[in-house]
Amino acid sequence: MKRNIYILLGVVLLVGIALAQNAGDGIAAVFKQEEPMPTETGPRAGLLAPTFSLTAMDGKTYSVGGAKDKATFVSFWASWCEPCKQEAPELNRMAAKYKDKLDMYGVNVTSYDKLKDAKAFVDEYQLTFPIPLDEKGTVYAQYNGVAFPTNVLIDSRGVIQEIVLGILPEKELERKIKKLIAN
Repeated sequence: MKRNIYILLGVVLLVGIALAQNAGDGIAAVFKQEEPMPTETGPRAGLLAPTFSLTAMDGKTYSVGGAKDKATFVSFWASWCEPCKQEAPELNRMAAKYKDKLDMYGVNVTSYDKLKDAKAFVDEYQLTFPIPLDEKGTVYAQYNGVAFPTNVLIDSRGVIQEIVLGILPEKELERKIKKLIAN
């Protein structure tokens, strides 16, 4: 009788181990901990986004940085930049498509541009998202800007997920935005 109990306990233990291994992904998902918040600020993926406030072409002041209800996409651009011209219609579509989950800002680095040219660019491409003006180039410098466009993807916690120099094919850009807003 005692031997039967040990055999039964062994079988139950083996079945329990097998079930736990098969359900491992589900159990791991239940106990998955969120990544710890970074404490350092800087222009690099995994760090808190440098905060800034700039006045936009519409006269309003927009602030980036810190935790928000939505993810944030910041594109640093100049009107003479050919890749910026190619990317503008895509950014407009993405801003409209994901407006409920994504704040998009097209920061014109006016220190490398002319305001009248930037306004003409916005009119030509009928940009509908806010266009803050970095008149002294200080925000662009905060993000170690080296090329136009420079796109910064910031999650809702205020953490930079990726910095993209140059443009991406539209499908790749959208894939990155979907991943950003899913976090």
